[in-house]
Amino acid sequence: MDLLQKYGYCPDADGINGRINAALAIMETVSSPEVFKKCFSLMDLTTLHTDDTVESVKKLVDKANGIREKFPDYPLPASICVYPNFASVVKDSRLTEELHVTTVSGCFPSSQSYLEVKVKECEMAVHAGADEIDIVLALNSFLAGDLDAASNEIRTMRSAIDAASEGRKVILKVILETGLLVSPENIARASFLAMEAGADFIKTSTGKVEVNATPMAAVVMCECIAAYYARTGRKVGFKAAGGISVAKDALAYYCIVFLILGEEWLCKDLFRFGVSRLGNSLIEAIEQKTVKYF
Repeated sequence: MDLLQKYGYCPDADGINGRINAALAIMETVSSPEVFKKCFSLMDLTTLHTDDTVESVKKLVDKANGIREKFPDYPLPASICVYPNFASVVKDSRLTEELHVTTVSGCFPSSQSYLEVKVKECEMAVHAGADEIDIVLALNSFLAGDLDAASNEIRTMRSAIDAASEGRKVILKVILETGLLVSPENIARASFLAMEAGADFIKTSTGKVEVNATPMAAVVMCECIAAYYARTGRKVGFKAAGGISVAKDALAYYCIVFLILGEEWLCKDLFRFGVSRLGNSLIEAIEQKTVKYF
């Protein structure tokens, strides 16, 4: 059975645009220092550069560690997101386990390699201290119509992560790369496939392609999460990532999640931003002045 038929969901262009317009309409009403602080707490502060070093990763962690001293009434970000070889650097540099260690794995960002290699990288990241693993949907299989193979890859990495964690809960986020899926129907099928295969979160993008997070993709993914929850009773999180650099963008996605999934999803257990530049903009929106902290 087609996944859209199974969950009784069919993306509708007018409905999607209506959701986006409704979110935009309430942004001014919702905007407040408290909401921007909530968005701050939902950030996976990310550095995924070719020239990342132990020193540069430590510098980012130090900035996160120093937030409560510099801004005493601010929450910590949800996590620091790095390549898997830096997992232990974040783990050893953070001052509290409340700040999670997130790593991209499974041959990010293309997911083009042997499944055995992807699995091994996930296992090594968990052993190095990762609390959260972000992998990419195998588009080579999905776009060829082999949904079973794409699903099997996620299930296999999910099982390997769980085995390597030795009872410790490790969150799995599956990146759909929605800019390459293009159509709402493909985004919806990929969303249901990832959730069925064991994703704790579904995530828009790697940030490494031309089109990354979009309001359309966010609406479709959140509607799929709602349909999946209605059928299974399992809550899956949503992560918007790729190109979200200013507070206004974050607020738009916040409003989309609020309107479709409700206030209970507005927490770091169920909603994240993957960001490298958003932090300063959120602080500026809260403080109402130019800030260069990160």
